[in-house]
Amino acid sequence: MKSEHYFTENPTSPLKLRTIQLLYKGRILKFLTGGGVFATENIDPGTALLVENLVLKGNERVLDMGCGWGAIGVAAAISVPKGSVVMTDINKRALDLARKNTRTAGLTNVEVVPGNLFARLEGERFDVIASNPPYRGGRELILRFIDEASAHLETGGRLVIVGKGTQGIIFYQHYLKERWKSVEVLGRKSGYRVIEAREPLT
Repeated sequence: MKSEHYFTENPTSPLKLRTIQLLYKGRILKFLTGGGVFATENIDPGTALLVENLVLKGNERVLDMGCGWGAIGVAAAISVPKGSVVMTDINKRALDLARKNTRTAGLTNVEVVPGNLFARLEGERFDVIASNPPYRGGRELILRFIDEASAHLETGGRLVIVGKGTQGIIFYQHYLKERWKSVEVLGRKSGYRVIEAREPLT
């Protein structure tokens, strides 16, 4: 039997709720996490690096793809007080935690949407799509996410992803360079890279 992982619609592992904290822009944010969800014990270092390097304008519309318990989406919502954030994930337990964490943070500019990648976002467009993608879902899934992202970006919009060498981030960086006009590394740390892509060629 294949072991369960976070890219699962209905996790069956024990929930085991716990609270973790994240310092963001001088504010201590509290998050509920739990079993069956990515990064149960603490914020993933890749996610933390993405949050640290994600620069947003106050009125942008942001998509947190594969939101998990919501670290990227909550940070983004704080950074776009006149904008909005959509958080989506296939994992129903993650979505429940993300909803609770947005309420705890007192955010009203966030919508949490269930779905597998862009399945529930037809016709939706964003200024920024940010993600620590579900690498355990396999390369085919990550490439599908990258390919579909271009149709959901406004003109001049940005795709921002993070990953490490063992997850194939260098491969995905080259893949993006072949298909997007501008690709740059926003940050590096402990083998992780935050990659920003603009202007898809197709």
